[in-house]
Amino acid sequence: MVEFGSKALILSRRVGSLYWREVNEGGREKVEELQGKVDKFEEERAAWKKEREGWEEERKRLTTWKVRCLDSEGKLNKKIGELKEDYDELKDKYDGVVGELDYLKNCIIQEHINGFENGCCRWEVRQGR
Repeated sequence: MVEFGSKALILSRRVGSLYWREVNEGGREKVEELQGKVDKFEEERAAWKKEREGWEEERKRLTTWKVRCLDSEGKLNKKIGELKEDYDELKDKYDGVVGELDYLKNCIIQEHINGFENGCCRWEVRQGR
């Protein structure tokens, strides 16, 4: 029995050392595999960081454009308001001038009619009628 016990002890030590060697080798393989993944993720992270910096620059550029556009929009809206006021003022003046022109046309027509009637009266007087 002692023989079996010592053989079992030797065998168990051997199996234990083989187990630990396998665990360590498997662990190394696992560590190497995980290190490969870490390296891959670091590369992706660096690429993402670079892309993010590009997007940040683009955002800053667009922000300045947005500010410029909003400033321009404000100035243009102010100018449009001024032009509308000028247009309304000119339209009122135009309507007044058109009314005055119609009045003058009617006066000229009336003067022609009056002149024609005077001419007719004078003609009748000369003819003796």
